Amino acid sequence: MANSALELVGLILTLIGMIGAAASTGMPMWRVTAFIGENIIVFETRYEGLWMNCYRQANIRMQCKVYDSLLALTPDLQAARGLMCCAVALGGLGLLISLMGLQCTSCIENNDRAKRLVLITAGSMIIMSCICVLIPVSWTGHVIIRDFYNPLLIDAQRRELGEALYIGWVAAAFLFAGGCMFICCNLQSEGKGSERYVYSRNSDYMAYPPQPLQPQQLVLLPQPQPQQVISRHPSINYSYPSRYPSVRSGVAYL
Repeated sequence: MANSALELVGLILTLIGMIGAAASTGMPMWRVTAFIGENIIVFETRYEGLWMNCYRQANIRMQCKVYDSLLALTPDLQAARGLMCCAVALGGLGLLISLMGLQCTSCIENNDRAKRLVLITAGSMIIMSCICVLIPVSWTGHVIIRDFYNPLLIDAQRRELGEALYIGWVAAAFLFAGGCMFICCNLQSEGKGSERYVYSRNSDYMAYPPQPLQPQQLVLLPQPQPQQVISRHPSINYSYPSRYPSVRSGVAYL
């Protein structure tokens, strides 16, 4: 019962992380114009995302333009595109696989071990999705901070951390929590289920050396002698072994 509740919590955390990762991938707010120094023109804000550039004028409307060429992007944005797409794909696939292994579902019946293995696999895929989200978000944040303190750049070229980066960090945390919950709960159950078949190596026992085989004397048992039986016909005699004394021996005894 406790594992079922933890599995549902892990499923909810993974779902929230997936929504956050997908939102961070599509949002253009990865880099935002920095208003510092003498740059007091606040009527126009520029956003730079993975797929487009956007301009907002006086907080009224926003105009966006898709990038003309992929090769014109910076290396961190090029890598971020592929990694974020891989993160969404891995997270969605892990979420679907985890639905098959939940105890409240009947996709796999009468096989608890298979369900545990399915959930462990799903948890591993979700953690891989978390890593794929964390790498581009942290890399882009590092580049923004490095350029912000670069004295060779003018104030108009400096950028600040956008909302998409913060959403990506939070989504990675949710994905990590959901994947760890799937793995840890089922690894603990696997260990508890296998304890009943584990024998202790520290048990008290005594090893006996092998003893040589002793030759045994064969005892021959006496075999009963066949006795003749008197037949009605004098030409036919029947003889067969018998454990009881014959008529002749009885007469001779008398």
